[in-house]
Amino acid sequence: MEDERRELEVVSAALVNSSRLHRLITYIGEKHFQGETDKLHEYGIATEVFGRSKDTFNAGEDAIVRVEAHRLRKRLKEYYAGEGKDHPIHLSIPPGTYVPVFTSQSSGPAKLESETALAQPDTRPWYYPWHYVVAIAAFALTILGGYLFFRAYSAKKENVGAAASNAQQAAPSNAAAYAQVPLRILAGYDGKPRIDSAGNVWQPDQYVSFGGKWERLDSVVARTSNPMLFEHWRNGGFYYDIPLRPGVYELHLYFVSIEPDSRGPSSFSVSLNGQPLMSGFDVNIDAQGPNIADERVFRDISPGSDGFLRLGFTAERALATLSAIEILPGKPNQQLPIRLVTQPTSYTDHSGQFWRPDDYYMDGYTETKRTKIAGTPDPDLFAAERYGHFTYAIPVDTRDRYTLILHFAEFYFGPSASGIGGVGSRVFRVLCNGNTLLDDFDIYKEAGGLHALTKTFYHLRPTAQGKLNITFQPIVNNATVSGIEVLDESQ
Repeated sequence: MEDERRELEVVSAALVNSSRLHRLITYIGEKHFQGETDKLHEYGIATEVFGRSKDTFNAGEDAIVRVEAHRLRKRLKEYYAGEGKDHPIHLSIPPGTYVPVFTSQSSGPAKLESETALAQPDTRPWYYPWHYVVAIAAFALTILGGYLFFRAYSAKKENVGAAASNAQQAAPSNAAAYAQVPLRILAGYDGKPRIDSAGNVWQPDQYVSFGGKWERLDSVVARTSNPMLFEHWRNGGFYYDIPLRPGVYELHLYFVSIEPDSRGPSSFSVSLNGQPLMSGFDVNIDAQGPNIADERVFRDISPGSDGFLRLGFTAERALATLSAIEILPGKPNQQLPIRLVTQPTSYTDHSGQFWRPDDYYMDGYTETKRTKIAGTPDPDLFAAERYGHFTYAIPVDTRDRYTLILHFAEFYFGPSASGIGGVGSRVFRVLCNGNTLLDDFDIYKEAGGLHALTKTFYHLRPTAQGKLNITFQPIVNNATVSGIEVLDESQ
């Protein structure tokens, strides 16, 4: 332990010329030696190291922690390639976590990437020509993996008849063998479990065969409050065999496109238990651009007679990719409700209904200062807002129709708030998939200031991409919303 402390002190001293990296490595080390590694998460680092507001910090909009952690990992590699190469202990921060790892060099030298000393200022760009060589080699290996996958998958299909006749032997032999649901898997990730903004635990990759594992660089991903879901991915040709108890489940698949292919569509297909689930699927087209989170939802999912949910990802015009899988206990013939509160933390209302932190948005700003709102048994639900000119793309099953419930309050105008303005001070429209739901909408005119107002819309049809695209468009001053509910109308 003392050797590790000394190594941290030496590395920290070498980083003194970079104030951000020096503060970051010092904080990480202190939490490690205090036994408080559970506090080494993005929110804690952003607020305690980089001075972000504890009330307004949103990891989906502010990537400072991921950017500085990327720089720190890079500088550590450079340091141990140079002046620190002979140290008996090397310090690293593995991707996907902020917990330090101290490695004794007695078992062999670490893999190094640079000859540059850590103490020297880093003025070089993040990407180097050798990355292209690595990328080409990785692409070739992935093609080979895809070929092997196709051979294995074809052999698998040839034996479907025999497998069906032996379904009882193929099924998990005891209850412990079944996956625990809810099941959340980070594709291509092999670190410790991660926790999202709603408190859900995501496991490292499992139940998978073939394909390659990759880590994204620290680019910002839009339309998500949980960028850690998209930090890694699996690609190539691969499949998941997930052991599940008999029953009905809801399946969520998460994707993100890095860059569009200039040669045209980059599509692949997804199968479920040997049947097509998505064909000609192009993440870039589906998400409407690169570096935008994309989620697809499928209700009424069940394992096969052999006790496995089998997902296959195969290339068409491009290699298949996947960021995460989520399997939830389902409700027959109906998607689970979606409830979002425009706040950074979750909320449980007076009826016991769970509201997730703000998600699926693009643009706009958040005001999370708690405001006292009247006219509702759940004033905290209306206590904050997203405002400006912004959109939501809420993922739903394409087969159903949905009820949309929007929750509003006027926080600023009127004598009970700022004391200025009133009717006509804030006017905006709301559209869903291009159809106008509200026009010349004035919250103050209908409910006054600091008073809850709810609007409900029925029989909304999703897009072919399985989205309810909700646009909040200002006419006079900013549009605003405090909560969003989406309810499946199927019976």
